[in-house]
Amino acid sequence: MPHLAEYGALFAAAFLSATIFPFQSEAVLFAMLVAEHYTWWVLILVASVGNILGSVVNWFLGRFFAHFEDRRWFPVKRHQMARAEAWYHKYGRWSLLLSWVPVIGDPLTIVAGLLREPLRVFIPLVALAKTGRYLAVGALSLGWI
Repeated sequence: MPHLAEYGALFAAAFLSATIFPFQSEAVLFAMLVAEHYTWWVLILVASVGNILGSVVNWFLGRFFAHFEDRRWFPVKRHQMARAEAWYHKYGRWSLLLSWVPVIGDPLTIVAGLLREPLRVFIPLVALAKTGRYLAVGALSLGWI
């Protein structure tokens, strides 16, 4: 498959941007889309899968490692967790549709794990949110909107 390394880099950028590392996968996706060397739907798919899997890592962090939240290395600060918990309690699982939003999205996915949201509910909601964001970036970069 041509461009395998580039697709791998996009996957890594999308995965990392959904986890503890501050990263801008949208910029990487946008640049690759405007370059027109790649198949647009493959780029959207690769970025979406990477970002969704990164959110699943966050879910596991919340589910199994939340008792470490007072540790310095824990990816989300207590005030971010409190804000995300408030959102989650107020709006329930539907707040996961905001998992694409910077600053609150990643803590929401950790809180979902902490509050034991089933993965069978978590993954489709997060997939819808994350893929929708990348489709919007794709539409903008390709001049569709």
